[in-house]
Amino acid sequence: MSRSEEDVLDAIERRRRRPHVKLMDQQITLAHGAGGKSSHTLIEMVFRRAFTNPALDALGDSALLQVEGTAPRLAFTTDASVVKPRFFPGGDIGELAVNGTVNDLAMAGARPLWLSASFILEEGLATAELERIAQSMAGAAARAGVAIVTGDTKVVERGKADGLYITTAGVGVHERDIVLAPEQVRSGDKVIVSGTLGDHGMAIMVARGELELETDLRSDTASVNELTAALLDATDEVRWLRDPTRGGLATVLAELALATELAVDLDEAALPIRPEVHGACEILGIDPLYVANEGKLVAVVGPAGVEAALAALRGHPLGGDAAVVGELREDPTAPGMVLLNTAFGGNRVVDMLAGDPLPRIC
Repeated sequence: MSRSEEDVLDAIERRRRRPHVKLMDQQITLAHGAGGKSSHTLIEMVFRRAFTNPALDALGDSALLQVEGTAPRLAFTTDASVVKPRFFPGGDIGELAVNGTVNDLAMAGARPLWLSASFILEEGLATAELERIAQSMAGAAARAGVAIVTGDTKVVERGKADGLYITTAGVGVHERDIVLAPEQVRSGDKVIVSGTLGDHGMAIMVARGELELETDLRSDTASVNELTAALLDATDEVRWLRDPTRGGLATVLAELALATELAVDLDEAALPIRPEVHGACEILGIDPLYVANEGKLVAVVGPAGVEAALAALRGHPLGGDAAVVGELREDPTAPGMVLLNTAFGGNRVVDMLAGDPLPRIC
C-alpha cells in the first residue's frame, strides 16, 4: 500500500469518528433525493450506518475494490434514473442512465468496461417507447466504449412506476497509479470545471412545460470518460474529480470543503453559465450553482498542472468552455466552507443544496 493510500484510509477513519448529525425526518421527502443536505444526512444516518465498510466509508461516486493479491483495482458503481420527462432536448432516460454510470467510474480515475441495466416497467408502457430507449442506451454505450452485459426486468401495475425506472451498475478497471480523493487536496490547488453549468437541469425544467419559454436549451448529457482520460494523461497534478450532478457545483464543492477542512474561494465572474440558463434560473428563483449537470466534470488540480489541464480539456469537444473558477486555501475563519466572490465585490457562503427545487432531474 502506498503512502497516499494510507493517508486516505486514515482520513476515512477520522471521518467515521466525527459526531453524526441526526435524521430528524419521520418520513422520506423529495429533498432526500436531491443530492443536498437531506441526502447527505440520509446516507450518513441510514445507509452508511447499516452497511459501513472501508470501501463504502470513502463516500465516493464509485467504490475502489481489489481482491487481495491481485491487480489491478476495480471501480464499481450503481445508479438509478427516474428523470421526468423521459425524453428531453438533448437526450432521454436511457442515454442518461448509461452516461451517469460511466461518468461515476471515470471520476474514480477508472476506465469503464461493463454495465448492467435493470428495468422497472409500468403496465401499459408502449413497447415502441421501450425499444427506442433501449436503442438509445445501446448507442450511448457504444460511444462510451462499454458493453451492457447483464440485467433484469420487472413489471408493476399500472400507475405504480410512472412509465419506467432504470437502474444501472458499472465496473471499470483502475489502470493508473493515482489516488483521487479529498485527502490529496492542498491549499493553493485550483478548481476547474470542464464547461458550462446548469444546462441539464434547466433543459429538463423547460421540457416539462412549466416555464413558458422558447429556448434552444439542451441537456449536456454525455460520457466524460475520454475527457477524463485526456486530463489525467496531461498532468499528474490532478487531486480530485467529481461530476456535479444532483445539487450542482455548489453541493459537490461544499462536500469537498467539509472533507478537507479547507475554504473554497469561487469566482462568480469566472463561472461559465449560458445566458439562457441564467434567465431560466432567475424566473424560477434558483441559483445556477445548484442546478444539475450530466456531461461535465469538476477537477481540483495543483498549481503546476493548471495550464496543461486546461489545454487538455479545451482540446476535447466536451471541454471547450473549461475554466478555472476557484481555489482552495487555509482560512481559520472559514474552514470547510465555500465562499463565492460576487461580481459586486462582496462574498457569500455557498452551502449544500437545501430542499429540492428540481425533483426528478436525473
